[in-house]
Amino acid sequence: MDSSLRGGKGIDRFQRKVLESSFTSSFTLNTSLGIFNTSLKRSGDPLTRKTPSKTPRKSPGRLGGGGSKDGTPGRKTPGDRFIPNRSNMDLEAAHYKIMKEGVHENEQEMMSPSKREYQRVLQENLNIQDTSTTRILAYNTKAPIPSDGYANNMKVLYSASKPIDSARKTTRHIPQDAERILDAPDLLNDYYLNLVDWSCNNHLAVALGAHVYIWNAISGSITPLLSMEGDDYVCSVRWIAEGNYLAVGSSSGEVQLWDVERAKRSRVMTGHSSRVSSLAWNQYILSSGSRDGSILHSDVRVADFLVGRSDAHTQEVCGLEWSPDGRFLASGGNDNLLCVWSSTAGDCHAGSTPHLTLTQHQAAVRALAWCPWQPGVLASGGGTSDRCIKIWNCQNGTMINSLDTKSQVCSLVWNTEYKELASSHGYPSNEINIWKYPSMTKIAELTGHTERVLHLCLSPDTSTLLSAGADETLRLWKCFPVIKKKETKAKQAVSGLRMSIR
Repeated sequence: MDSSLRGGKGIDRFQRKVLESSFTSSFTLNTSLGIFNTSLKRSGDPLTRKTPSKTPRKSPGRLGGGGSKDGTPGRKTPGDRFIPNRSNMDLEAAHYKIMKEGVHENEQEMMSPSKREYQRVLQENLNIQDTSTTRILAYNTKAPIPSDGYANNMKVLYSASKPIDSARKTTRHIPQDAERILDAPDLLNDYYLNLVDWSCNNHLAVALGAHVYIWNAISGSITPLLSMEGDDYVCSVRWIAEGNYLAVGSSSGEVQLWDVERAKRSRVMTGHSSRVSSLAWNQYILSSGSRDGSILHSDVRVADFLVGRSDAHTQEVCGLEWSPDGRFLASGGNDNLLCVWSSTAGDCHAGSTPHLTLTQHQAAVRALAWCPWQPGVLASGGGTSDRCIKIWNCQNGTMINSLDTKSQVCSLVWNTEYKELASSHGYPSNEINIWKYPSMTKIAELTGHTERVLHLCLSPDTSTLLSAGADETLRLWKCFPVIKKKETKAKQAVSGLRMSIR
């Protein structure tokens, strides 16, 4: 070491600046450098020299390690400091990721696959980095890119049993546009009415104000069936299972039965004191729900038609559905109640007291649908103040699942082929959603209606979904294509034998 450095004299301003910069840049928490700094202190360096204290210093050194009595450094060394490598960090993306975390998690879960695919394509076209893989802090440099022609021998061993093609999940394409749009002028914008139904004969009944029209889905012809007199209007329509008779509920409290093939009214059934807003068939028993809160059961085969009455609702009964096996009747009312009625022994009508009274909904319960392949499983939807789809086990009254759709639930329809549930909604979305059961994950959303979608029904072959909206339009959606089932080996053998005989 130079004598000028030991004595602290003869150092000009330039040399002092050089020493200061070299000393501060080389200072670390390493033990070896700590010893070097100690040697500098002992050599009398002017940069590190301090006024000696009168009393010996017994406290630990600056490095935090406990020293011995003779002044040598102790064994305890400080921990390492991880200093981020800023050159490998995207500070703007990291800041966005920190601010975004936990804010839009619910929106991401409710986002449809089409919106996710749109965002992915948008990121690719705009060259936006995916924030899910962005590192907020980078402490090391990235691994170098392998040279051209480099091949990892172990990759063949670990990837041989995992074919890429078999791991891909195949998803069907659901058209986002309606295949056909029909005008429905004077379709009442009333949440509590049921104005559309599709028969097994491929005839669609639509109530428009005081009139009922029959649309033949095969030929496309439209036939007017009836017109109410005076100020009376149609509140509900429902086909019998055979598809030859149509029940019509009116605002005067009457229930009319019409023979569609002959375009003739068969009979008129009375008993309600207010409008009949919901209808449901169980073989030859017609159940009708009214604004007066009552449910009447009528046997359409006999003259004395009234065979039962069910009273539990205090307000309008706007939803009514019999289970496919005829064991349960579900009723939903404007009093936020969902009631499940058991059929009486040996009869096809419900009793006077409900089997279950469910009060979990916080708004009117209009949307009701029984699961076709799981007996006793019911889906229900609530109005504007509730906005939830709930799945029930009506054997014991337990709630299997509950989903907040963020909008008014107007109608529900099951699809057996794909094990899916379709729901129509009002404000603010005015859309149709398709959910995978039982996970209840959204797989598609169909938009096009400008006002709330009040009614849903399936075609007889379950391939086409019809929606009726308050914008006075009917839209046909091809969202459930028919699955072509493979022939069994026995049928293939028989068909091959016939071909050989010919």
